[in-house]
Amino acid sequence: MNENISVIIPTFCEADNLIPLIQAIDDVLSSQNYEVLLMDDNSPDNSAEITQQLSQNYPLKLITRLHNHGLALAVIDGFKQAQGDYIVVMDADLSHPAKTIVEMVDLLATNRADFVIGSRFVKGGKIDGSWHLGRHLNSKIATFLSSLLVKAKDPMSGFFAFRKIDCPPLKNLNPIGYKIGLELMVKGNFKHIVELPIFFKKRTFGKSKLNTKEQWNYLRHLHRLYQFAYPRLSELFQFGLVGLNGMVVDLCVYLLAQWLFASPHMIARIVSFWFAASANWLFNRKTTFKTRLRKPKIKQWLAFISTSSLGFVVNVGSYYLLTTQILFFYHYPLIAFFIGIGLGFFLNFLLASKWVFKST
Repeated sequence: MNENISVIIPTFCEADNLIPLIQAIDDVLSSQNYEVLLMDDNSPDNSAEITQQLSQNYPLKLITRLHNHGLALAVIDGFKQAQGDYIVVMDADLSHPAKTIVEMVDLLATNRADFVIGSRFVKGGKIDGSWHLGRHLNSKIATFLSSLLVKAKDPMSGFFAFRKIDCPPLKNLNPIGYKIGLELMVKGNFKHIVELPIFFKKRTFGKSKLNTKEQWNYLRHLHRLYQFAYPRLSELFQFGLVGLNGMVVDLCVYLLAQWLFASPHMIARIVSFWFAASANWLFNRKTTFKTRLRKPKIKQWLAFISTSSLGFVVNVGSYYLLTTQILFFYHYPLIAFFIGIGLGFFLNFLLASKWVFKST
């Protein structure tokens, strides 16, 4: 095997790891045509000096990024710079075994895989025993949340490889945070994903970049990916979350109208509907359908209220019938309250999606 390989490594303050990292890569790729691209977010340590020394003996290039910092964005910039036919992405903290690169590229070169993951969780894969319970749980939960997007045991891995020609259009990549591998697998046309077992070592030098902010970014990233992979289902789910918020508004106004103003329950039900519908319109405009055509607010609010009024017929009408025709619901009107909301939900979603918040 003699392939053109680009190894892309995002870095920030990884100076202590650079020498053993580059030496480990060269030990396995010295007989290949390869390059290493260090995509550095303007590290304030001596990474630049060390890279300059290493580049005298190794095919190494430091690309200092002054703007749009972040691991995933650094890797995407690396795609633009890469000259190889095969792209390998790995971390700089020595957690990923360089020896696996050869097998990764061989799988791609022989068309036995379209995307190769260095996996911690397939048979033969291992994790450094120093992982605490919280990190294990974090990894398991993150993997579970992505399970409808990618069928892989370790979709969170930052160690992966693919043919450059198979890279999805860079303009379509829009990651948040650090899970660029997951972004590629969801948006790329990789029919055959193979996972190779690796031993994931604990970082020796430097500080981990995983923190609460990155975990929140991962959830935001997941939201984007689910919207990409399941656009209509994602809208329905988001519409449902907004509906739950509206249901809280609905319930609070309904109860307050009776407790504070002694309103008859039917009057309270009608008043609460208007407050809830207005709240739902506002949140759907800002979240569920925020990428849709932006109509003037008053015009769109009126349209949403109008369509919600049709749902109102089902919602409040069913409430009225249940509480007046069935003795059980007369004594337990809250149950009828929730049934009415559920019956009107799907009608409201269809009308909102097709008319109020048009795609074009």
